[in-house]
Amino acid sequence: MNYSIEKTDTFLNWIEGLQDLRARARIMSRLDRLADGNFGDYKLLGEDVGEMRIDCGPGYRLYFTKQGGILIILLCGGDKSTQSRDIRKAKAMARDLKEIRS
Repeated sequence: MNYSIEKTDTFLNWIEGLQDLRARARIMSRLDRLADGNFGDYKLLGEDVGEMRIDCGPGYRLYFTKQGGILIILLCGGDKSTQSRDIRKAKAMARDLKEIRS
């Protein structure tokens, strides 16, 4: 199954701010596989939010939500050290998106 992927401004600012170019390339490669339906290492966190884990650097995480079965919205990113804060932020963003798109 193929997915359409949208990126929030929050996600774009995060990915563009990564200094580790190797990690950025691995994340972008992972997003290509995601578009093809290969989620790889991920888990569902509740409240319509999932976390994809990237085994690179400090343990990068990408937070996403699915809408309509074929659309994936990348909410934000972070690493293991900011995980708790990033999960709270992603869940709030997913709630806001759900309200806006309802």
